[in-house]
Amino acid sequence: MARTASVVSGRNPEFGMASQLAKIEADGTLVIPADFRRELGLAAGDTVMVELAEDGLRIRSLSAAVREAQAIVRSFVPADRNLADELIAERRTEAERA
Repeated sequence: MARTASVVSGRNPEFGMASQLAKIEADGTLVIPADFRRELGLAAGDTVMVELAEDGLRIRSLSAAVREAQAIVRSFVPADRNLADELIAERRTEAERA
């Protein structure tokens, strides 16, 4: 028995993205279509970020979610600052005091 049934596929004209219908199984499992998994570089056992949005769910690869978070942080940090280097320097200073 298939865990999901794709009954409609194509491009969503509103967003320009591919779309497919899938079924949610009794245990809550939602199977991401194989072509979507390939496009996102997802494999069995990978962790994904699932976000509840106003109009539905958003599912992203973990690496995509991390890239977005990094971009948000970068938007608040001047280009000439390196937060990682600053943190390492602070930790070394603290270790020298101990």
